[in-house]
Amino acid sequence: MNDHGADPMFGLGEPRGPDFAPSPPPDPWTPRSGDTDPFLAPLVPSAPWTAPAALRKAGRAAGAGGAKGPRVLVAAVLVAALAGGAAGAGAGWFAGDRTAAPIAQSGAGPVGGPGDLSDVAARVQPSVVSVEVRSGSGRNGGSGFVFDRAGHVLTNAHVVEGAGEVEVILSDRRRVAARVLGADPAQDLAVLAIPPGDSPAPLVFGRSADVRVGDPVMALGSPLGLAGTVTGGIVSALDREVRLGDGERRTALQTDASINPGNSGGPLVNARGEVVGVNTAIATLSRGGGSGGSIGIGFAIPVDRAVDGARRLIR
Repeated sequence: MNDHGADPMFGLGEPRGPDFAPSPPPDPWTPRSGDTDPFLAPLVPSAPWTAPAALRKAGRAAGAGGAKGPRVLVAAVLVAALAGGAAGAGAGWFAGDRTAAPIAQSGAGPVGGPGDLSDVAARVQPSVVSVEVRSGSGRNGGSGFVFDRAGHVLTNAHVVEGAGEVEVILSDRRRVAARVLGADPAQDLAVLAIPPGDSPAPLVFGRSADVRVGDPVMALGSPLGLAGTVTGGIVSALDREVRLGDGERRTALQTDASINPGNSGGPLVNARGEVVGVNTAIATLSRGGGSGGSIGIGFAIPVDRAVDGARRLIR
């Protein structure tokens, strides 16, 4: 979980975009007797999908954690889009896997219109994978996507934190053993290695300079273990300053595309299907110490920083 410490502001950083006029700042939160810190609500871990009964159980648990009195505080908190395992980044380096294949990067410039998003989703989905991690603390899941033709898969560092055994589940449901080639918790990026012969085609990468506020985007991944999920929205803000990875403030893309636990490490793509970010965190509402799902404020690591970080890990 990434907490906000004592920062009283929910909106972190200033968005930029055409004709943006900032709103007046809200009144600072003043603690009252009996109130809890609104910024320290934990994220409920994402359990692997098993059956519809899991949803009913989750619904009952959510109901049981509701308000217990008229003064229960509701606050926005920033949380990782997947609860990681035990402390410590995953290790396990592949000898001979440190040659990065060229990536495909677009030179088409800014996106001019929404295009046919159903065709875009169908084209991108085969390159998006589910990441299943087994560790001493149990089993967690996240998402990732193929980075290049050398069998490298990009995901979040917090997805593979404390990893023991890692498997990548492809869109055709095949399971492929994976190793953590490298992880950078400060940037919340990790690279997995799978056999190139089992790897789907890599995605095409956009450029951060071409991303604009209002661009249509889609988030792809496995929220709550539901592989192959696609959600849509727009780029809500650029260079939003948030606490990511090791808790340091870094800039991120903000989007209203629905992102939930299990989406971590999946791609945020534009209307041409080009990667513009790596989904990593959400703001959510906390009630009485619990945490919820998407409220339309999600964050992604900008594509240029993600590509540079992945290349460093591969080298």
